[in-house]
Amino acid sequence: MIVGIPKEIKRDEYRVAILPVGVEELSRAGHQVLVETGAGLGSGIPDEMYIAHGAELVATPQELFARAR
Repeated sequence: MIVGIPKEIKRDEYRVAILPVGVEELSRAGHQVLVETGAGLGSGIPDEMYIAHGAELVATPQELFARAR
């Protein structure tokens, strides 16, 4: 499965749908995890943490939704 995690677009909403440890668990289970660039910044989670836990960053929500299945 290819899981896509978009950046929140609602005003004053800073949460992100998954933490880096969740990315690691999904990756370990054989799934590919795509995270939109900057998705975790509002929660203080830099892109590098997602990469370190197995995520692939994507630049746009359009790319994210096109690739996730």
